[in-house]
Amino acid sequence: MNGEAHDRDVEPRLLLSDFIRDDLGLTGTNVGCEHGVCGTCTVLLDGAPVRSCTTLAVQVDGRRITTVEGLSHGEEMHGLQRAFTARHGLQCGFCTPGFLMTLLPAYNEAKPLDKDEIRELISGNLCRCTGYQQIVEAMQLALEEASELANLPTQDG
Repeated sequence: MNGEAHDRDVEPRLLLSDFIRDDLGLTGTNVGCEHGVCGTCTVLLDGAPVRSCTTLAVQVDGRRITTVEGLSHGEEMHGLQRAFTARHGLQCGFCTPGFLMTLLPAYNEAKPLDKDEIRELISGNLCRCTGYQQIVEAMQLALEEASELANLPTQDG
């Protein structure tokens, strides 16, 4: 979980979302609908977004899980988090971790996406506050900044 190994015995029916929140105390992963519809509980499983409220904890044995807590490095926010702040891509913040984790694989690929492609990526996530436009703009900003960083010269030349 976020680069740290956890060895626990769990009940076979324990949901990954409950394990993350209750057993590990990582409360950034929120639970909304508890049916996999809203996307607030999205985490990365081996780099791919999954709904932790419909995934059993026993299913992830030996696999890599990344939660929203795994994005930042100490006090330094991840590029996606900074862009969400800059473009007001969050209001109440409840759904934000799910959006961030849903968008992270595309951000990591750093390929340009148009507004429609970003909307398609987030189509499985629900937000009651933002109207989605700011989230789309935040992703565009994050991708622009990631592209600029990728084009910076390295120490080797």
